[in-house]
Amino acid sequence: MLFPTLLLALGVTIPSALSTPISFPAPSSEVAAHTTAKNLTLNIQALGTVIHGDWTKFPAISSWIGFDDMFNRNKNSMFSTGDTGEDVGRIYNAIKEAAKIGVDERVILGIIMQESHGDVGVVTTISPDGIPTAGLMQCSGCPGYPGKHGLTQAQITGMVKGGTEHFKANLKNWGDKWSAESIFPALREYNSGSVNTKDLSDARGATASYVSDIAHRLTGSVD
Repeated sequence: MLFPTLLLALGVTIPSALSTPISFPAPSSEVAAHTTAKNLTLNIQALGTVIHGDWTKFPAISSWIGFDDMFNRNKNSMFSTGDTGEDVGRIYNAIKEAAKIGVDERVILGIIMQESHGDVGVVTTISPDGIPTAGLMQCSGCPGYPGKHGLTQAQITGMVKGGTEHFKANLKNWGDKWSAESIFPALREYNSGSVNTKDLSDARGATASYVSDIAHRLTGSVD
């Protein structure tokens, strides 16, 4: 069941179960104006000051904001991509379902916002190795629906679960702990493949600010 704080903020009715798609009300026309998908992470501007160093330099889980608060702060960015209210509600449901794999809901949302800004119709990109990366989490082997909105719950959940499963494999490489010690190196690996444990902003050809950006998202920053 959805959390009361998010529901009160958004003015939506509690559904009987998460399997029932929820719909988030669209924002004003100024906010909802369609923008180009922002999934080209190599070209995005860093979100705040770039954090350098090992995992101890990154924010502890105790300093992260709650999932509902984080989702509420980012929903307008999702709408700006052309997502419908149903799309946004189904992303919420999909994250809840994918988190059962054993990944923090906030981390899943952070990756989604970093990779696609929650655009369910985000374009499929090609990695430097020539591998297609698709979907909300821009992951190899994941389904994608470029240019499409108003997707089904199954389509959106498929994208989110695929990316979450990929990240879970990265997390296992770093101890599979529910802590910054595992999560931030795993995020570096998710983006760049290789990891310099002494500086998680050493991208080695990928996006230097990637881990730092998600850290800022986890503590409340939005684009």
